[in-house]
Amino acid sequence: MSDGDRERRMAGLVGLGHRARRTVVGVERVRDAARRGALALVVVAPDASRHSLAKVVPLLRARHVEMIDGPSSTALGAAVGRDAATAIGIVDRDLARGIRAIARSGSDRGSRGGAF
Repeated sequence: MSDGDRERRMAGLVGLGHRARRTVVGVERVRDAARRGALALVVVAPDASRHSLAKVVPLLRARHVEMIDGPSSTALGAAVGRDAATAIGIVDRDLARGIRAIARSGSDRGSRGGAF
């Protein structure tokens, strides 16, 4: 699967999860959900700023929440009806499993395993 196909499929699943209210969008909401222990996975845009990453990555590492590279912030945002989104938390375990499968299929970027 090409990176473009992988990113489209991942954005599609993220959008589906968002419509089903199984996601949290944005760095602050991801942080809040991580503190509550509600996250199964976090999809991070590869073009996220260092400042945004510095706000969320240490907490996700401490909580052992897996982070994966996703589509661009523009593509992630479009999937959830926003201009841009740098981090999207997945709260549904089955949805997270499907996104992980897409991330691992045909790509060596895949999972950041909780450690950027």
